[in-house]
Amino acid sequence: MAKILVIEDEASIRENILELLEAENFEALGAANGKVGIKMAIAQMPDLILCDMMMPEIDGQGVLKALRAEPVTATIPFIFLTAKAEKTDIRLGMEQGADDYITKPCTPQELLKAIAIRLEKHQAISRQSQKTLDELRSNISMSLPHELRTPLNAILGFSELILSEYRLLEESEILEMIGHIQASGHRLYRLIQNFLLYADLQIAATNPELLKEMRNSEFSCVKSLLSEKARQQAKQANRTEDLQLNLQDSSVAIDAIRLTKILEELLDNAFKFSSEGTPISVSTLVEDKTFILSVKDQGRGMTADQIAQLEAYMQFDRKHYQQAGLGLGLAIVQRLAELHGGELKIESSPQKETIVSVFLPV
Repeated sequence: MAKILVIEDEASIRENILELLEAENFEALGAANGKVGIKMAIAQMPDLILCDMMMPEIDGQGVLKALRAEPVTATIPFIFLTAKAEKTDIRLGMEQGADDYITKPCTPQELLKAIAIRLEKHQAISRQSQKTLDELRSNISMSLPHELRTPLNAILGFSELILSEYRLLEESEILEMIGHIQASGHRLYRLIQNFLLYADLQIAATNPELLKEMRNSEFSCVKSLLSEKARQQAKQANRTEDLQLNLQDSSVAIDAIRLTKILEELLDNAFKFSSEGTPISVSTLVEDKTFILSVKDQGRGMTADQIAQLEAYMQFDRKHYQQAGLGLGLAIVQRLAELHGGELKIESSPQKETIVSVFLPV
């Protein structure tokens, strides 16, 4: 049973609306003024609020502003019910977050239809939000324990073996184990660094001074930096022969560290989701005062739906494919591009070709 709060200072109108709602099997609550209505909304958490515009002490606009400022009531559907229907009032109400605007007098059918539409829309949004949250929980629960445990198991296992059996092991065997320990340590370190970096980028998006500083960054030796980083990463992935470079020099509005991070994550995905022996192409060009960095591979690819759902901690088909990481790579690249006044674009044909491009101001 949906709970509806009616905030109306005229007792007769308020009682009529409450009777109508109760007759339609809603749980109806009434508030005689805006001040009481705000308190009741926070305490009762209704599914929808009907609010008169013209009231003493706190008018409808004041009620709406107060409730939208409260996290617990910010998303509750809100319908203005008033005889005042000037365009400026309607626009102001909508700008502050009202969902609908009904003028008095109205028929019971008009009021009930407006309520039904808003409740259904809110339920649809809630269902989608819950689905997204469930997917996020699933991705984190499936990936985080694995990503932390796998390198830790290698570090602990090999180090324990060396400590207990070092007298019996050949030097080459010990060196091989140390190599595994180091590789696992690097994997764990990168995981933690990406986690912290994404959190920092989320904070930066809300800091005007930091955002301005980031957008005033500049780097000019693009070709040599990206060439060196790409070859280094290809060597680490044993894909040197697969790497193809087509780089133009340019200045770009980002510093060297963040530009390197963008390439690192794009190449990591390209190597991870394509087979050895297939080409990985890295290219840069300048077009309409925009620097474009693109990485192309011929791997698994992504569907249009998966591209649309791109976000942090999102991994696709984890149940069907073994894959390292938390799904943070492309989310970090996208955030870095946006914070520097650019954008990320993905073109992909599943099982054929994927091109991931980052656009940044020169």
